[in-house]
Amino acid sequence: MLLAGSGHSLQEAAANAVSCHPSVSKVLVADSDRFIHPLAEPWAKLIQLVQQRENFSHIVVASGSFGKNILPRAAALLDVSPVTDVIGISESTTFVRPIYAGNALCTVRYTGAHPCMLTIRSTSFQVQPYSTDSKAHKAPISQVDLSTFEEADTIGKSQYVKLTSQDSERPDLGNSRIVVTGGRGLKSAENFKMLEKLAEKLGAAVGATRAAVDAGFVPNDLQVGQTGKIVAPELYMAFGVSGAIQHLAGMRDSKVIVAVNRDADAPIFQVNSLSLSLSLGYLMGTEIKDSSCGFILNANGYKSS
Repeated sequence: MLLAGSGHSLQEAAANAVSCHPSVSKVLVADSDRFIHPLAEPWAKLIQLVQQRENFSHIVVASGSFGKNILPRAAALLDVSPVTDVIGISESTTFVRPIYAGNALCTVRYTGAHPCMLTIRSTSFQVQPYSTDSKAHKAPISQVDLSTFEEADTIGKSQYVKLTSQDSERPDLGNSRIVVTGGRGLKSAENFKMLEKLAEKLGAAVGATRAAVDAGFVPNDLQVGQTGKIVAPELYMAFGVSGAIQHLAGMRDSKVIVAVNRDADAPIFQVNSLSLSLSLGYLMGTEIKDSSCGFILNANGYKSS
């Protein structure tokens, strides 16, 4: 496991990493102010440096904005072709990834030189439980020697300016067990606030379609879909969402999908899930029960048996 950054937070992360899972055999720590911000140039150069010294067979990062920003550049420096958005691993060089906005799955075999570089959709992999005895395992920490790190190659191409984020007490969209999403059918930012109130009641994260983001209803960091965030919550609620293939690509792995739409022919109802065709006003004020799946929804929360 490779960790990079600077100061106390990096050391704290390393201390947690050594015993986070028995599969971790070594923790590499690169301590430098160059890696405080997620700029692609220094991070890619770091991966190249570590790979040239350690000669790993595989390099894996999560398929988020951080990984997608860094891995292609690192792969170019190492002169290999990365395999992106992996949702299944058949063998050490055989992987399953979605194509055509998730409408088809493609099995690919990597035949290039080492390392095999992957971005992984973490929502497609279940966390494997392990015994409490294995928590006593502690991997050694090794400091990465940065004396030969060529900083001149990373200057002038990009520069960190600032981080702008929405302060919210709601759960993170990518990790929440419940996601409430609104689409263009809500018609206004004012109506979108109804979903925010519902999300507060359910302890849920709020998402949006690209159409809702483009209309200015919510900021773009709430976008779910092919060009937004990939989510796989236990419960996904879609209000006024027609179900374009780009949006379905970002939420089709959800365990239970509740679609609320007056258009009974909306594409989202073709997803294998529980679908309810109801008006927003009816849903917000009424308890809904479906005995076939033991699903109960009301203004105070939800439970599923």
